[in-house]
Amino acid sequence: MALSDETTRNAYLAAWNDWQKQLDHIHRVFLQDEAIRPDQIKGLLNREARKKAVYDEARERLLGIRDAETLPAAESNPFKD
Repeated sequence: MALSDETTRNAYLAAWNDWQKQLDHIHRVFLQDEAIRPDQIKGLLNREARKKAVYDEARERLLGIRDAETLPAAESNPFKD
């Protein structure tokens, strides 16, 4: 039984996959000693945080917790240039 439309499901799955890729990279760096330059760590963490925000938004839409109009766009980060 599908509780949501196909577009919402696809957006959720894409957001989940994107976030997991970033999370896997963080795990490789911090848990498996993958070498990256120190100046790349901040970017790595920021990318993961942005993907997590997109995932959270997609999850809330999928679950019907919030209406799409009430959610701030994940891309509307005032600190992102």
